[in-house]
Amino acid sequence: MAMAADEIERLIRQGIPDATVEITDLAGDGDHYAAKVTAESFRGMSRVVRTRRVYEALGGRMGGELHALQLVTAVPEGV
Repeated sequence: MAMAADEIERLIRQGIPDATVEITDLAGDGDHYAAKVTAESFRGMSRVVRTRRVYEALGGRMGGELHALQLVTAVPEGV
C-alpha cells in the first residue's frame, strides 16, 4: 500500500520538529516521491547523518509502504 504525501510530511515533522518539508509526487502514482527537508537542527551534520535522521523519522517505512524517496536535506540559508 502506498503512502500519501501528507503522511510522509507528518512523520518527518514528528521526528524532526523544526523541519520544513516539501514533498513532490514524481510519478503521480503515490509510490515515488521527492522530499526536500530543511532544518536548523541539521547544522553541522554530514549529509549521511541528515539522511539517516529522515529515514529514522519515517520509522522503517522505506522500501515497504514508501517505495522510493529522492531526498535532499539542507539547513536554512542566512542563519
